[in-house]
Amino acid sequence: MESSSSCRPNEVFISFRGEDTRKNFVSHLLSALKDRGIRTYFDEDNLQKGQTIGHELVKAIEESSIAIVVLSCNYVSSTWCLDELVKIMECKNKIESGLIVFPIFYHVNASDVRWQENSFFEAFSIHEVNFKDDGEKLKSWREALTQVANLAGEEIRGQNEASCIKSPV
Repeated sequence: MESSSSCRPNEVFISFRGEDTRKNFVSHLLSALKDRGIRTYFDEDNLQKGQTIGHELVKAIEESSIAIVVLSCNYVSSTWCLDELVKIMECKNKIESGLIVFPIFYHVNASDVRWQENSFFEAFSIHEVNFKDDGEKLKSWREALTQVANLAGEEIRGQNEASCIKSPV
C-alpha cells in the first residue's frame, strides 16, 4: 500500500520573497531540486499586491511533503508571504499532514525572525498600521514567524550560495 506522501503531486513547496531571492538563491535551489528529479511547486507568476493566497497555492502547500521557507530581509514585508507561512505552519502542526518545514535564513538572523527585529520590526510596524483592525491576522503572522524560527534550518550569510544548496536538497 502506498503512503499518502508518495501520491502527492509535489514533493517540495518553496516559499520565498521574489525580489530578494528569485534570481539568485531560489533559482539555484530550484535547479538543484529539478536536477535530482524532485517535483517542486514554484510560483512563477507575478503576484498582485493586496491579493490573498489563492486556492491553487493553498492546495500546493497541503499536497507537498516538504516546505522550504527562504526567509530574507524583505520576506515579512509581503503579506502574501506571511499568509503562505501561516498556511505552511498550520499544515505542519496537523499530525496527519506530515509536512516537514525547512527554514533557510537568507542573510537574516533566526533571532530577528523569531522576535521580529530589524527589518522584520520595520515591516511589522507598517503592517500594524495597515491591519490595525485585524489583530488576529497580525497575531497569526507573528506566531508563524516564531514557530518557523524555532525550527532547525540553514543560515546563509556570506557563503557561496551554490554550495549552500546541498543541505536543503
